[in-house]
Amino acid sequence: MKFLNRIGKNFSRAKLTAAVLAGAASFSLGLGAANAAEMDIDLDEAIQLALENNRTIKQSIASREAAYWAVRQARRQSGLTVGLSMQANAIGGLYYRSYEHKRLFSNDVTLTLPLYAGGKLKEGRVYARYGLNAADLNLENQLQTVRRQVTNYYFNVLQCQNLITVDEENVNTLTEHLRNVNAQFRAGTVAKSDVLASEVRLANAKQSLVTAQNNYDVAVATLCNYILLPADTVLNPQDRLTYNPYNLNLQDCTAYALENRPDALAADYAVKQAESQKRSAKAGFRPSVNAVASGGIDGDKPFSDNLHYNSLTAGISATWNVFDSGLTSAQVHEAEAAVVRAQETAALTYENVQLEVQSALLTLRAAEKNIETTKVTIASAEEDYKIAQVRYAAGVGTNLDVMDASDKLTQAKTNYYNALYTYNTAKASLDKAMGIPVGIDVTRYVAAEQTGKNADKAREESAITASSADRPETSEVAPVVKVNLDDAQPITAESGTGE
Repeated sequence: MKFLNRIGKNFSRAKLTAAVLAGAASFSLGLGAANAAEMDIDLDEAIQLALENNRTIKQSIASREAAYWAVRQARRQSGLTVGLSMQANAIGGLYYRSYEHKRLFSNDVTLTLPLYAGGKLKEGRVYARYGLNAADLNLENQLQTVRRQVTNYYFNVLQCQNLITVDEENVNTLTEHLRNVNAQFRAGTVAKSDVLASEVRLANAKQSLVTAQNNYDVAVATLCNYILLPADTVLNPQDRLTYNPYNLNLQDCTAYALENRPDALAADYAVKQAESQKRSAKAGFRPSVNAVASGGIDGDKPFSDNLHYNSLTAGISATWNVFDSGLTSAQVHEAEAAVVRAQETAALTYENVQLEVQSALLTLRAAEKNIETTKVTIASAEEDYKIAQVRYAAGVGTNLDVMDASDKLTQAKTNYYNALYTYNTAKASLDKAMGIPVGIDVTRYVAAEQTGKNADKAREESAITASSADRPETSEVAPVVKVNLDDAQPITAESGTGE
């Protein structure tokens, strides 16, 4: 993964790996992580770990490498082919009665060089080249997808953390209120029903807190799984959900997306591939010409001095299917239909790009408005709760008024954090919808390719950093990371003891 751009801070993956393997901490917000490793992590580090470890990215790299070798294969279709055949025969009878030996070995060599194939060889190279370009863009699209997904998972951890805080505050508030109700009950100023109602409301709040803590643990485990850390790793997020205004309008975002979305540009290359395939099919109407040279060597042993040439020919071989029962015509029509299918797919992709940008931006704007609204609501709810407490203490308000005010305050805080979470995840979705680059600038890549540069040169010219210009190469598949219930350190499938 040398080509990947390190995002944000100058961060060393070795630091995180060492932290995970240390397994020294015993911290948990929920159940069952007493011996898990603990580590601090921020969003940039989480993204970098995902870019380096995520298996879907590695699958895309493998697809890109397959396309790379397909280009090499297509180029060699036009090269010289050398064929060697050997035969060993037992001989006898009248024809060979004067021959001193009972065995005959023959060795034939054939050299073939394609001279003309009606354009089929050329189109094979063009098809493979466009396939490699599309693979580069699909890889960039996968990098962007992983960045968005890990961002969403990380923000979900932060959101669950915020909701734990809200529920803890609610539990503390209701605990204090129950203490006051009990004091007034002992003084004889309130009924037993107030105590019971307060106890029930506190119990419900505690259940909500347990659920929030469990949601947090699940969110952390999900993030760990996505960035290929042991699922029981205890992460300590170093960020907080914040609101940073976003000033671009729909027209600007859409225009940028139509020029930079890697999957849309990859769909254009799929159209070019289909058109190349159509031209290749039409080559069946034309002749093919090869330069051919062949020779044979006979002898009584496979390798000996007693060898002699039995034939040596060189010339031009031409073939032309003047009638093939309509096979070539059918192949051309099939290729034409494939072109239309690819064009429709590309058109649909561009339409979906516009929809994704608009949806993400509308969601972002709505969340932005809700952030401002819920800020005001929280202030009002806090004031209302204070008033309800004072009225209840003075005997002019009811216990139900206090608990309702507490619920409204809790709901107002929840709504605020929900709006903040929605805003940040919508921003991540908008970045993905617009095609904000991770490894390569796709517009520069396409421009370089259109000037005749091969895929590796186009990567160099469009790389975000020097490391992004490296040709992606597959590596050994990382073993499955398992959680060892008896040991804090992760074990691999190879070294594990089984279920």
